[in-house]
Amino acid sequence: MDGKLLDILVCPLCKGPLHYDRAAAELICRADRLAYPIRDDIPVMLVDEARRIPDAVEIPA
Repeated sequence: MDGKLLDILVCPLCKGPLHYDRAAAELICRADRLAYPIRDDIPVMLVDEARRIPDAVEIPA
């Protein structure tokens, strides 16, 4: 994932910062508990495509 792209991407729902999870190939919004997939090095920034992170799961820092 390109660092410059990560600097400008925000969550489409809350406009908050995203955190890159390299192992899962996802961009994580901690505020909304959503994980946006990265497919073929392209972030899919659609709320309908995001995976909801259950409240019981701790989001790594």
